[in-house]
Amino acid sequence: MARAAKAEINLAALKENYLLAREVSGNKAVAIIKANAYGHGAVEVARYLSDTADAFGVACIEEAVELKEAGIEQPVALLEGFFEANELELVDRYQLITAVHSAWQVEAIEQASFQQPITVWVKFDSGMHRLGFDEQGFVDAIERLKALPQVGELVMMTHFACADEVEGDYTPTQIENFKRVSAAYDLPVCMANSAGTLQWPEAHGSWVRPGIMLYGADPMDLPTENGARLKTVMTLSSALIAIRELPVGEPIGYGRRFVTDKPTRVGVVAMGYADGYPRHAIDGTPVAVNGKMSRVIGKVSMDMMTVDLTDQPDAKIGDPVELWGEQVDVNKVAACADTIAYTLYTGITRRVPLVYKK
Repeated sequence: MARAAKAEINLAALKENYLLAREVSGNKAVAIIKANAYGHGAVEVARYLSDTADAFGVACIEEAVELKEAGIEQPVALLEGFFEANELELVDRYQLITAVHSAWQVEAIEQASFQQPITVWVKFDSGMHRLGFDEQGFVDAIERLKALPQVGELVMMTHFACADEVEGDYTPTQIENFKRVSAAYDLPVCMANSAGTLQWPEAHGSWVRPGIMLYGADPMDLPTENGARLKTVMTLSSALIAIRELPVGEPIGYGRRFVTDKPTRVGVVAMGYADGYPRHAIDGTPVAVNGKMSRVIGKVSMDMMTVDLTDQPDAKIGDPVELWGEQVDVNKVAACADTIAYTLYTGITRRVPLVYKK
């Protein structure tokens, strides 16, 4: 392809991150590959992890069916459960794991018939107040599902609101809430997302659910020992397509946000918000040109962005530019755009080819 923009995916690094989740938790791990594996390509990721992963997690039935139709044999968990009762036919056909978080879902399972019992993960609202049963509803759901011949294994689960806060006090509260209601049952439990896996050992339970950590982005708000072990998976890169020499006092890009305060060498990069690079990245957002750190200057436009080459007099058209990856921390780019790594990864658009390195 003539345009240099690409996202290189280091699958070996992704597998190392998955194995780290299993190592630190000592338990089985559901590799979360919803949202097209956070922009990394769900089918390719699942195929590469197929000899290693205990299970995969997705957000909806369409994502699950895509994996099964691609030949993925591992269990696939619907993290939000089914949205309509008629989806249970597909749950049965593909033997999917389904979460249950509402009474209507329990009723739908009671009224359904399956070729063989299905696995159900029952979600307790321990304090995030998004999905999940309250305490009495959780107990009722467990008792009703336990009595059904349609249901095989039951797993108790919850989700954390603030596990990324290393010094926070809300996660211990949620853990205690969950353990209080789950103690009455001798059933497997699943509490920890990526942050819970990396930092909260008391939340490791029987299963963990690594998501963003699989892709090498540290979710924690402060440095941690385990977070430092994560390997970069995606490197978003492109190349210089033009170079300009501007005197003092010249504006660059839409809205004239950046004005040169000294003679400035400007590089134009084939990368813009139509590729998924954040439009609101501020002046000074880090990039690397020829392996040397530089910065964004001027607003990001649809197909192009401009970077400072003043300290790189030898840079030339065609030279490589890393937008995030091995050298440029995706979390720093995200912070400069007032967002998080999740949105950058999942925002990569289809015109950026994913190039897999195994």
